[in-house]
Amino acid sequence: MPWELAVPYDVALVIASFLQVPELCSLGSCSRFWRELCSSDFIWVSLSRERWPSIDFCDEIVRSDERTSENMGWKVLYIKWHKVMAGRATGVVQLVKQCSQSGSLEVADYLRAIKELCSTKLAFRDVQLFLFTTEHDVLLNLIGVHYCLFGLGVPAEDVCKALSISHISERQVCVRWWKLGRWFQGFRLRDESRCRRFTLGNLAMAKEEEVMGVLLRGAIHEVLRVQISSRIESPSWVSIHS
Repeated sequence: MPWELAVPYDVALVIASFLQVPELCSLGSCSRFWRELCSSDFIWVSLSRERWPSIDFCDEIVRSDERTSENMGWKVLYIKWHKVMAGRATGVVQLVKQCSQSGSLEVADYLRAIKELCSTKLAFRDVQLFLFTTEHDVLLNLIGVHYCLFGLGVPAEDVCKALSISHISERQVCVRWWKLGRWFQGFRLRDESRCRRFTLGNLAMAKEEEVMGVLLRGAIHEVLRVQISSRIESPSWVSIHS
């Protein structure tokens, strides 16, 4: 007798509810019993609301003239929204690729990408799946970090853990900015140029407060220009302008 027949349905359902999506899909491929159980709304409604806590699923579907979530089934709903979020993330990726030149991004385009990302309603898990990947340039990783910290309010410890799991915590970024020269005894001194090289992990843990302040404000007041680069400049270049 297959062992699953000896397991009460409600007990098996509780067991399955502790699994994440990849494990749940693998379990569902084992037999007809597990396939039907792993498609239960009891499981997928929790997964959907846990992944996208800010989305009113019923309201979103009704406004798009689709069926209600009860008729659609929560597994189908989850898959639908996964594809929706993947498409939105792709839009941000394409925007950054269009704006970046030779591995660098001006701060106006950087902040534009952040604004676009905020409008997508991507959740923390979406960012991990679609932006925290070694397949993307570190500029996109950085934008994901910025969005998680200030757009979603994810604790720094959780962001760092996600970076580590994705093997991008030690990826480096260079930020260079130009500041208007100060006035001294009636004369304006030369404009200043500064450069910082840092890892995504250090930035997430607020070890680069000055850099994050520059990225948040952009080119305003005394800051004339800000450039974010995925290229790791030579030590001589950094020492001259630091």
